[in-house]
Amino acid sequence: MTPTRSRRRAAVAVTVAAAALLTASACSSNGGGKATDNAAPGFTFASGTATPGMVPDGAGPAMPGMTTSGAATTAPAAAAPAGPNAVTIDNFAFGPSTLTVKVGTTVTWTNHDEEPHTVVADDGSFRSPTLGNNATYTFTFSKAGSFAYVCSIHPFMHATVVVTQ
Repeated sequence: MTPTRSRRRAAVAVTVAAAALLTASACSSNGGGKATDNAAPGFTFASGTATPGMVPDGAGPAMPGMTTSGAATTAPAAAAPAGPNAVTIDNFAFGPSTLTVKVGTTVTWTNHDEEPHTVVADDGSFRSPTLGNNATYTFTFSKAGSFAYVCSIHPFMHATVVVTQ
């Protein structure tokens, strides 16, 4: 083998190794989110819901064949909710972009994307942990108002829940 060919193979090997490290680093990242997302032991959240497909502390979606520290396990994904109080996350968008409900209504968000997402109110009134594919998050609105929210991982994703009396 010539020295030039040997250097090229070494450069390719270094490039492949760097790509693998970047991929591993991205997989272990929590997307810049805080380690204090509303995940609690057993995946029961502040809103009182236990949701399959969640990973504690906003670490990202559950990945087949991977283990986590701690005793928590991820249950199979539940069927997506249907109805007027449901928001879907699909193709990097919340749908509908504006949802109007009455005080006391529980809204359910379901992530249909392969990428993880969050649901975070601009005013801090609610914050989901990171939602993997088919994971859900629910929140019950106890007061009237307009509640704008975003995906903290993809801030170009935004929508609003309008709560009426």
